Amino acid sequence: MKVIICGAGQVGWQIARHLSREKNDVTVVDSNPELVRRATDTLDVQGIAGSASYPDILTRAGARDADMIIAATYSDEVNMVICQIAHSVFAIPRKIARLRSQSYLDAIYSDLYRRDHMPIDVVISPEREVAKAALKRLSAPSAFDRESFLDGQVDMLGIVLDEDCPVLNTPLRQLTDLFSTLSATVVGVRREGALFAPEAGDQLFAGDEIYVFTLKEDLARTLDIFGKSSSKQERVVIVGGGNVGLAVAHALENEKNRIRARVIEMNREVAEVAADELERTIVLNGDGMNADLLAEANISAADAILAVTDDDKVNLLTSVRAKAEGCPMAICLINDPTLTSLMQPLNIDAYINPRITTVSSILRHIRHGRVREIYSIGNAEAEVIEAQVLSTSPICGHNIRDIDFPEGVLIGALRKGNKILRPTGGTRIDEGDVIAMFAMAGDVSEVERLLQVSVDFF
Repeated sequence: MKVIICGAGQVGWQIARHLSREKNDVTVVDSNPELVRRATDTLDVQGIAGSASYPDILTRAGARDADMIIAATYSDEVNMVICQIAHSVFAIPRKIARLRSQSYLDAIYSDLYRRDHMPIDVVISPEREVAKAALKRLSAPSAFDRESFLDGQVDMLGIVLDEDCPVLNTPLRQLTDLFSTLSATVVGVRREGALFAPEAGDQLFAGDEIYVFTLKEDLARTLDIFGKSSSKQERVVIVGGGNVGLAVAHALENEKNRIRARVIEMNREVAEVAADELERTIVLNGDGMNADLLAEANISAADAILAVTDDDKVNLLTSVRAKAEGCPMAICLINDPTLTSLMQPLNIDAYINPRITTVSSILRHIRHGRVREIYSIGNAEAEVIEAQVLSTSPICGHNIRDIDFPEGVLIGALRKGNKILRPTGGTRIDEGDVIAMFAMAGDVSEVERLLQVSVDFF
């Protein structure tokens, strides 16, 4: 599979890392030679320095025999031109574009869009993907991370364990005996900053951050067992009225069980646009870090604050101020992954990384077949890989206890036919089974070998 990735920023680099690791022929194009050099030095990819919207640059990148092009530059206009040229000049079969402008998105998702006029097969909107992630966090407010697998039947939750957690100092193997009908499986633990895949005899301690798989219908019970509330949010303050905040506010207005939201936006013009578009949401114009404005938004009575401005530091400080004013839960948008280590010291409950969210969305759209999903954990410390088992896979036909998995790998959930199973040592892996596996970054290549990963594309 020959893939051209236009844009070598964080999103482009991460996509290139995943696709090159799967033995695809990947070429990265960017107008910044330093970003191209970083990609070629750290990944098994080719690099071209130049504007990806120029046909001669795409020719050098091998566009005439490319199977797919991914336009992920910082410019919507450049991304659209790339797809148009890829279609009209090079007839590249598969074209994906990242678009941020709400105006473009409204046109593309409306009846005005015609593929012959703007030939983009898949449009990825980072803001819309982040809004979806924010809604997931709000739906499980006591979890700092949440992602769905196996067609939405299984959730992976990130939970911080407090002193009152009922299962502290209990070996993990005993959880099955204590809660025999519970589907929860702990696959990852971060302790004192270090992430690892736990063994059956390991115990959990206060302060641990755990990653646990559970059936969607067992979500509330799983949270309860690990000492967390599953109460619904009724009042939310959103700081940031741009595309992300507006998308979240729209979604909250459309919820069956209405969640009352208030939006705070610094830019007056942006605030006026939000006020015009929202029907039942109060929009306040001002600084979300201002204590008086937070009081006007009734932050002390809110169930959660969602800080989604385009400034990481503003999001962090606003969340801290809101917690100090009595808001029990804070979720913030963080672009810089190095800042995520501040979450626990600052008492911030959850964060959303738009780059990880965007990369996961793009990979989800371009994969079809054996590898179905990849989700990055933390600062690319580990991955959850959802894949279908092949008849040629070394694990096929064996019980889990008999498979020589690396120490950093655990199966979190398994679907056999139409049934979701909680994996145990005696569970047999057969052809066609779909498994969701937690793997430390250093063990991913071995996981791919064990799965005999074969990636098919649309």
